[in-house]
This record gives sequence, C-alpha cells and structure tokens, in this order.
Amino acid sequence: MEKKYSVVFHPSKDGIEIIKKLKLELFNIIGWYSSCNSVAHITIGGFKANENQLEKYRQKLSKIADTLTPVQIYLDHFGAYEESRAFFISPNEDSKANLKPMMKKIQETLLISSKDRSDDPHISIGRNLTPENIQIARDLFTTINMDFLCDAIILREFDPIKRQYFILETFPFGSNPQPELTQGSLF
Repeated sequence: MEKKYSVVFHPSKDGIEIIKKLKLELFNIIGWYSSCNSVAHITIGGFKANENQLEKYRQKLSKIADTLTPVQIYLDHFGAYEESRAFFISPNEDSKANLKPMMKKIQETLLISSKDRSDDPHISIGRNLTPENIQIARDLFTTINMDFLCDAIILREFDPIKRQYFILETFPFGSNPQPELTQGSLF
C-alpha cells in the first residue's frame, strides 16, 4: 500500500517553539486554519511510495545527506503567497542561495515531480487563509529575526487519521562532498 511522505528541513527546537507560539497567537485571533498544528519546516517535496520503494528513497536520502555540509539559515521577514493564500516566514537572500541548490539536488535525486516540490524556501505560518486573515497576520507579525543550523534532511510520513506528518527518519549532513565528474581530453 502506498503512503504519503514529505522531505523537509526543520529549524532548531527553539525555532520550532517560536513558530508554534506565532501559530497559536494567530489561532487565538482567527480560529482554526490549515497548518496551525503542523510542526515548523521548510518543505523540499513530497512523494507516495510503498514499503519497497521507501527503502530506495531512504538509501538515496542517506547518500545525499552525506554529501551536504551544515549551513546557518537566517529568517528575517514575513511574506504571503496571495494566489495560494499562505502566510510565511522567509529566509534572507544569502540563506535562500544556500538552501535552493540543496533542495534542487534532493528533488532531482528523488525524482520529485514539479507539482510536488517547493522552489521557494519558507516556513508556513498558515495556509488556505482568506485575504482578510492574511492581512490580520501581516498586521500581527511585522518583524522576525531567527536563525538555525540546517544540518539534516527529515523524512516524514503522513498520518491520515491525525491528518499530520510525523518524523520517520533524520538524515544528518555528513560534510563529505563528492567531486563532480569532469570530462577530460585524451589529447
């Protein structure tokens, strides 16, 4: 049987707690909303797999994580995607420049389809918000200054009963970059 999985980066435990408090603050004003109970994360992508396929994904994630080097991520502003009605915390440009190549490498290695991947690193505060609730969030949250060491890939499994993802496995970065193959000349 196929199950749903997602691959993410998690902020630090302190960061997760800070974002949990922000979500609770918004919840106390607007009531329940999508993702108000989800643990803070930066989505890389998602996929469906059966048990046999999952083992191959795990092996690939382990190999990719071994090649990645930890990097400090700075989150310094809020933003919104009006078309998808989401409000989020965004990394600064340098952090995005560090995250995007890692995300792309993981997405390409796992063959995550374009519709199931994120190309703009962010941490969602709320999804499927009305325009009015996005404005409430914008008024409520004006400044943020957070950072964390991005040092692992997290594999999560979807629990259809709780309708939440839970951590299945953590793949720590190994700081063992593999040399790129270059084509040489015979002459």
